[in-house]
Amino acid sequence: MNGPWKVAVLMGGWSAEREVSLSSGAGIVAALSERGHTAIPIDMGATPAEGRDLPAKLIAANADVVFNALHGVPGEDGTVQGLMDVMGFTYTHSGLATSVVAIDKQLTKQHLVPNGIPMPGGRIVKSEELFAADPLPRPYVVKPVNEGSSVGVAIVTAEGNYGNPIGRDVAGPWHEFDELLAEPFIRGRELTVAVLRDKALAVTELRPKSGFYDYESKYTDGLTEHICPADVPAEIAEAMMAIALRAHKLLGCRGTSRADFRWDDEQGVEGLFLLEVNTQPGMTPLSLVPEQARYLGMSYGELVETVIADALAAKGSEA
Repeated sequence: MNGPWKVAVLMGGWSAEREVSLSSGAGIVAALSERGHTAIPIDMGATPAEGRDLPAKLIAANADVVFNALHGVPGEDGTVQGLMDVMGFTYTHSGLATSVVAIDKQLTKQHLVPNGIPMPGGRIVKSEELFAADPLPRPYVVKPVNEGSSVGVAIVTAEGNYGNPIGRDVAGPWHEFDELLAEPFIRGRELTVAVLRDKALAVTELRPKSGFYDYESKYTDGLTEHICPADVPAEIAEAMMAIALRAHKLLGCRGTSRADFRWDDEQGVEGLFLLEVNTQPGMTPLSLVPEQARYLGMSYGELVETVIADALAAKGSEA
């Protein structure tokens, strides 16, 4: 379907990433309007109760396609995808089955590791267990199973920065989530690869000015240095891009995705580990997918149009 298009831009929601989603959505709306399309912003609402009118809003929009700019639950976990499937709407990014698997870090491992994708070991632990003993040798990482943007990530070091064992009176994700994924901490460098359609774009290294690449570092201007393309050996860049593209295809991702890596640069290719695949990566001014697209000569508006065209083409092939 050739443009101009009428696009409903779905944003907001009630996840911890609401503000990021609103920023992504605002950028998409502006870009579509500048390029001659009709953009209809739809805020899903800050609470589940406020989001219950989403079907009515989608029907009222009567759009050619829905640009799903939600991040986290319920926009990235298959819930909204299932709703739009039932209602017959064409929408961007990954579908129901892919979203259910990819937002769950443990399910993602179960899907990718048997297919040769290198990912850290680890296991799911009850948060209560952390107050009795460490689930893994220190240093290790604990994180929610189904949150993005480094929400709720804690690095437990040998120095006992949260207590030894973790103190009940110490703030951390163990007070917010009943279960956490515990993984060995991988020393080294933070890197990411965006995939658009069936092409890995580039490798970006992320160097936080302090601490690690947490939520604040991701979305506060000036707190993290982005190096694109990353200054890594060619074989490492090629390996990361190949892994990101293979993971994208194994999971059945559509449109765009972003694969996050840790690389222990003392171990060569053997020190490369995929951490997770984001099926709806951010589209904010600080986001990594637009940055990599820009490095390859694609403007933000062209990126938005490409993602929409991919959704429309996929729908057309199903017809």
